[in-house]
Amino acid sequence: MLARQRQAVILEEARRTGAVRVSDLVGRLGVSDMTVRRDLDVLASRGLVEKVYGGATSISSRSTDEPGFEAKSVRQRLHKEVIAVTAARLVKPGTAIGISAGTTTWTLARALEAIPGLTVVTNSIRVADVLRDSAQLDRTVVLTGGVRTPSDALVGPVAVQSLRSLHLDIVFLGVHGMAEGPGFTTPNLTESETDRALVESGRRLVVLADHTKWGTVGISTIAELDEAHVVVSDAELPEDARQTLGEHVGELLIADVPSVTGDDA
Repeated sequence: MLARQRQAVILEEARRTGAVRVSDLVGRLGVSDMTVRRDLDVLASRGLVEKVYGGATSISSRSTDEPGFEAKSVRQRLHKEVIAVTAARLVKPGTAIGISAGTTTWTLARALEAIPGLTVVTNSIRVADVLRDSAQLDRTVVLTGGVRTPSDALVGPVAVQSLRSLHLDIVFLGVHGMAEGPGFTTPNLTESETDRALVESGRRLVVLADHTKWGTVGISTIAELDEAHVVVSDAELPEDARQTLGEHVGELLIADVPSVTGDDA
């Protein structure tokens, strides 16, 4: 297969599924790891895909575009891990917390393993799966009902009604984008309504958002910047973003990434 043909196959797969992995492409195309990476470099240089750790994701700028969970899970992986560890330090044993859907909040769920006595309410199937497999026998996990979205969130009237009757200590919110004016946003209208109900159920709101979320705007606002008690981001967050967030949110926590490879950027 010629290079142009391989790249067409890779691009088609990235657009169909939202993401491709080098390991999968090696087997499918019958070429070496280095050949696949060179093809991804070509596609990235043309602005057709974005290289991430272990592969690439499709590129789209529309406010209603919503990549699937697998596509988002490989983006900014190291940044999400340090953000999750930093956010987990805000959780005390025996508290009731809410966790929204998303890959950063899914990473947070894994970082909560050692904290005993938690009651966790979530509309994320992925988060619930992580917490269900926890070794903490005194943990209570409440999964709201609802209709499943591309990000594996459960949304809609059933989820909203469930959340409106709850009173949580902290709500951890993952977002598609954040910007001055629109605030914290999502590309899914139904998910925004459910997320707003989750936000309203908590006494404190902690937003988890890596640096790539700054300046990204989804179609629907979940919360204004002023509503966040804490925003946890990473060290690559631009200075103008830090200044703006510092003027609006209660506290901005910056998590350091020990080392970042080119594929993770």
